[in-house]
Amino acid sequence: MSTLVNARHVRFDEDSMWVELSDPRTLGVPLAWFPRLLRGTPEQREQVRISSHGLHWKSLDEDISVSALLAGLGDQSLTGKTFAA
Repeated sequence: MSTLVNARHVRFDEDSMWVELSDPRTLGVPLAWFPRLLRGTPEQREQVRISSHGLHWKSLDEDISVSALLAGLGDQSLTGKTFAA
């Protein structure tokens, strides 16, 4: 699923991931929604690759789409939904 809104920047605090979008919004989501990110080190979290498909962390084997974030969805790995980065 494609969206017209893209991620522009990602940052973290102790409990949350903040995603600045290409429109004026910034999304804040709990790290608890994404166990791989929660268990990752700050250095691993900073190694995010932003693409038109979403966010990808190679070392953490984590992919998150902007459309999933906008829909309020957390980790979808159990449903088999992923995207090609």
